[in-house]
Amino acid sequence: MTDILTFLQDAKGRVAETEVAATEGRLIRMVGMTIEAAGCTATVGDHCVVVSGGGKHVEAEVVGFAEGRLFLMPTESTVGLKPGDKVIPLPGQSKIPVGFGLLGRVLNGVGQPLDGKGALDSSDEVPLVGDIINPLARRPIREPLDVGIRAINSLLTVGKGQRIGLFAGSGVGKSVLLGMMTKHTKADITVVGLIGERGREVKEFIDDILGEEGLARSVVVASPADDSPLMRLRAAMLTTAIAEFYRDQGKDVLLLMDSLTRYAQAQREIALSVGEPPATKGYPPSVFAKIPQLVERAGNGDETGGSITAFYTVLTEGDDQQDPIADASRAILDGHVVLSRSLAEEGHYPAIDVEASISRAMPQIVADTHLKSAQGFKQIYSRYQQNRDLITIGAYAPGSDPETDLSIKLHPAMKAFLQQSMREAHPLEESIKGLGQFSAVAAAQNNANAQQSNGPRLEGAAAQSVQTPPAAQTR
Repeated sequence: MTDILTFLQDAKGRVAETEVAATEGRLIRMVGMTIEAAGCTATVGDHCVVVSGGGKHVEAEVVGFAEGRLFLMPTESTVGLKPGDKVIPLPGQSKIPVGFGLLGRVLNGVGQPLDGKGALDSSDEVPLVGDIINPLARRPIREPLDVGIRAINSLLTVGKGQRIGLFAGSGVGKSVLLGMMTKHTKADITVVGLIGERGREVKEFIDDILGEEGLARSVVVASPADDSPLMRLRAAMLTTAIAEFYRDQGKDVLLLMDSLTRYAQAQREIALSVGEPPATKGYPPSVFAKIPQLVERAGNGDETGGSITAFYTVLTEGDDQQDPIADASRAILDGHVVLSRSLAEEGHYPAIDVEASISRAMPQIVADTHLKSAQGFKQIYSRYQQNRDLITIGAYAPGSDPETDLSIKLHPAMKAFLQQSMREAHPLEESIKGLGQFSAVAAAQNNANAQQSNGPRLEGAAAQSVQTPPAAQTR
């Protein structure tokens, strides 16, 4: 009996290891970017190769099926394909090369080098779609991450493992801000995904904004706007998979993806082409399912792993903050940084609108004195913005309101504090000390105004925020 059981177990193992020959199908229809094949079977997410009579090979991915037909989306040009061409399913799950040898390299959406530096020095392979982490197994966000930007470090402090949205219209400096964070961050490794951007911008970002210093400890995945929607979709997933590998090695990773909107648009193209009905402003429901699936892969790992702190740019077309993708992203992310076109037009860089921006993890990662100082800064800054029109036309009478008087006196210093050259780095500790010094100046000025006018002093959060201890007022 024992011999029979042993024989059956061995036979079962050999059957499991035996590769089943793939059944060839035929290309029967092609509309737009969608290929329809019949005569073969594959699961959603599997890869196939379409082989034309002229020897052309086009890789495609199964994105749907109906009535015995497979819907495929190609990763490259389909010129030269014709009805009846062979469709061959590829066995095995798609894996991508990873390793520390990828640092300093530029890849496309399928993990092939674009920089002409030869073959990739990869030490391992991982699936394109990573494992879902149990939310109870993730470490909470408790440590701040230095991104080198004074306005973010001091007023919108980001924690290791946090996911932040960078909301901006076109031409307000989001790419420059990403490049600054890449060069000045204290993260161990930076992974950059340029999804659906202009090809010219990819070259400029790598050469001019990122530079040799930033590229040396970075991996760049680029899929420009003329790539197929599937390639753009895969590039975003590849960027995340590479970041996950470094996180699993215990590294603190800064993930920069430009942009989440182009990722959503690529999914929209695919979904509409296979017949999914449009819903919110032309976006099919699957788009709003794909965004959290991608974003939730970032964040902290377990107690033995590292972290992925992610910045996702979101294009607000026409500066509309209620755009469907912007609204969905704002709900799933751990905070957002809004770039203002009006500030950019004034030459104020980085053009961060501190009133409209928030870091939801900041209260858990900074000291109470830092949090109160940041609240006080925003309160005074907001008071000036509320009365800006009256102040500009000279309709405001000095002395009418002590808090407005204080905001007018401090506004030039506040603007200078929020501005920063792209070649200038402001570490986290320096940014916090600078905010503490500003709070001390604000407190002294408020006391002087109160004594001079014998009027009321700042109340509530504003008064508390400017009472920083001596240790925070010295460099």
